[in-house]
Amino acid sequence: MVGRGPGSRAAVRIVVAGWPSFVDGEATAGDLLAMARVAEALRGPGRRVEQLFSPVLDAAAESATSVDPHGCSLLVFACGPVRGRQVAALHERFAAARRIAVGVSVPDPADPAATGFDRILARDTGGSPAATADLCRHAPDPLPVPVVGVVLAPGQPEYGDRRRHDAVHTALEDWLTGLDAARLPLDTRVDPRDWRHAATADQFRAVLERLDVVVTTRLHGLVLGLRAGVPVLAVDPVAGGAKVAAQGRVLGWPVLDADDVTGPCGRATLDQAWRWCTDAAGRARTLAAGRGTDPVLTALQEETAG
Repeated sequence: MVGRGPGSRAAVRIVVAGWPSFVDGEATAGDLLAMARVAEALRGPGRRVEQLFSPVLDAAAESATSVDPHGCSLLVFACGPVRGRQVAALHERFAAARRIAVGVSVPDPADPAATGFDRILARDTGGSPAATADLCRHAPDPLPVPVVGVVLAPGQPEYGDRRRHDAVHTALEDWLTGLDAARLPLDTRVDPRDWRHAATADQFRAVLERLDVVVTTRLHGLVLGLRAGVPVLAVDPVAGGAKVAAQGRVLGWPVLDADDVTGPCGRATLDQAWRWCTDAAGRARTLAAGRGTDPVLTALQEETAG
């Protein structure tokens, strides 16, 4: 324990756990926010509050299986159902601590996972109509995080041995995994039969207009993203450049080459392009506003005049 000076009492150690604390458990946004809210509510003078996380979520944190329970005065389990062997194992590890479950569901009050708690402050119990609001409703305000739509091209076999789609998409996906952003996979394909796709072109455009950045290897990801006034991190997945690069030149917007992102400096290149895009919102809005006359349609009208 951490002391507070000669003759003072040591800080009370409080451990906050939940399903995100188990190495093979499941972490949901609601669980994590509930744990954060509980930890926030418990902090105060003379208290040392720690949260347990699976190494998948935080490699530096202690998990439910790695934490040393010695000296823990209070274990609080937040959110999710209290059931099963993993929750029951907490009672064995923290047998010397007082154990409280808060904001949880109790599907079976007779389950040892439930009976092991000294007190349960449940959100719902065994189908009872009595319930309380979930803890994540009162979670701390979120940090600002950009929302990025990811629009990747299909295989496009028409480009033959110039195709670099697999390597480019692997590099992009690895980079996106470590990006601090809300990532939203999108597809330009319209299909009214499948709710996972837009049923109309305007539905797809409505999503684009709500994004902060678009990451794409598709021509229409680039064009429609800029049309929506959103900065686009575009990569042409064809060696030497093809239609995505050509559109970038027409629109005056930079497009990365396949070799730029698959080479040894690929991650650094993507990081630099991301920083540029997050600073380029004004330019994207300017491009969206300055559409002007389309020379192709003008030529078509001239061809069909008379």
